[in-house]
Amino acid sequence: MHDTSLLRSALGALLGREPDLEVVQASWDTAPRQARSLQPDVCVVDVDCPGSTTLANAREFAHTVAHRGTALLVLASPARPGLLRRAFDARALGYVNKDAGPQRLLQGIREVAGGRRFVDESLAFGFLRAVEMPLTPRELKVLELAAEGATVGEIARGLHLSQGTVRNYMSAITRKTGARNRVDAIRISRSAGWL
Repeated sequence: MHDTSLLRSALGALLGREPDLEVVQASWDTAPRQARSLQPDVCVVDVDCPGSTTLANAREFAHTVAHRGTALLVLASPARPGLLRRAFDARALGYVNKDAGPQRLLQGIREVAGGRRFVDESLAFGFLRAVEMPLTPRELKVLELAAEGATVGEIARGLHLSQGTVRNYMSAITRKTGARNRVDAIRISRSAGWL
């Protein structure tokens, strides 16, 4: 799944040449519906493409496919350790470096289709850095809503918290990320792939 049509089509054409694979392409908007109706064995997901920037779509989609027995294989970059961590939290079974060759992707698809975990060794350092993510899941949710432009009051209502608690979370987020302010915390978190 990818939101850039040209890349999605090229990847689909490449995978479609394999005699043992049946390929269906989807953008982030249509993927949940297609996954529910087709119930694929494997979903290949690029979590670092325009349609998944907040990862709300990716999280929702990952939970949808996991409950239906579909293996999730993630295309990722070691430079975005936060995305690796969040894909792991979403129970992805396979991880392929976006810079890997086509044979590596095919190997990963076949491994996860067989129910086996597949981790491209070139992502190992990214996984090590992912362990260092300083924010809790609740802090990430607060920051995600702030990044979408929500006010303190809106975040508080949306998460059933007091405004003081939201301010405390924002202070902790700013401190933990080494940011100067809320906007800087969002920038830092996006560049690390936490958002």
